[in-house]
Amino acid sequence: MDLSQNVKAVQDRIAAAARAAGRDPASVTLCAATKVQTDEMVRAAVAAGIRVCGENRVQELTAHLAADAYAGAEVHFIGHLQTNKVRQVVGRVALIHSVDSERLLRAIDAQADKLGIIQDILLEVNIAREESKGGILPEQLPALAEAALSCPHVRLRGLMAIPPVAALPGDNRKYFAGMRHFLVDIIGKMSDNHSVVDCLSMGMSGDYEDAIAEGATLVRVGTALFGPRPPMSPAH
Repeated sequence: MDLSQNVKAVQDRIAAAARAAGRDPASVTLCAATKVQTDEMVRAAVAAGIRVCGENRVQELTAHLAADAYAGAEVHFIGHLQTNKVRQVVGRVALIHSVDSERLLRAIDAQADKLGIIQDILLEVNIAREESKGGILPEQLPALAEAALSCPHVRLRGLMAIPPVAALPGDNRKYFAGMRHFLVDIIGKMSDNHSVVDCLSMGMSGDYEDAIAEGATLVRVGTALFGPRPPMSPAH
C-alpha cells in the first residue's frame, strides 16, 4: 500500500466529483477516518496531505493526542460518544460529528462551559432508520436542533449521517439527498442564532462520490486511504 498515492487518488476523485456536480472542489473536506491506525500511520497520513483526521474511539483519540500523532491536522470525533466520556473529547477536537440525544448535547455544553469554550458539533441523523445505528430519527431533528441553539457553549455546524452499506453504486443517493433537504430545512427555520450551519458530513469509502453529488461538504474516508482495517482491540 502506498499511502501517498491513495491520498492523492481520493483527493483527485473528490475534486472530480465536485466539478461534475458544478461545485468548487475546495467546498469538500476530506476527513481521514483513522480508526485502529497506529501513531506512525496517522503521522504518515498527515505527511501525505491529510488535513483532517476523524477518530471513532475515545481511547484511540487520547492515545494519538498524547503521542502528538495528529500534528499538522485538525481532529474530529466521528464515532459514538458516551456521556461519561464527554470530558475526554470536548475541547480536544475541532468538531464532534455524532450528537444524537439531548442528554449528550447538554453534557457537551456543560463541559464546554467548564472549559470556557464553544464546542462545534453536528447532529447525527439515522437517515435509514436502522436499529443497529445511532442517530436521531428525522422527525426528532427539529427539536434537537432547537435544543442545540439554546446551548450557549455549543455551536451547531450541521448534520451527519451513516447510510446503509450500498449494494450498488448510487443506492445511497436517496439518503444523501434526504440529508441535504434536512440541512436546508433547518437553515431556513433558524434566525438570529450564533451558529454557522454549513456542514453536511456524509459519504465514506464506498459512496463518497455520490455523497458529493448530493451536497456533502465533508466525507469520512478510511479504507480507500489505509486499506482494510486491522483487527480492533477490545474497547475500553
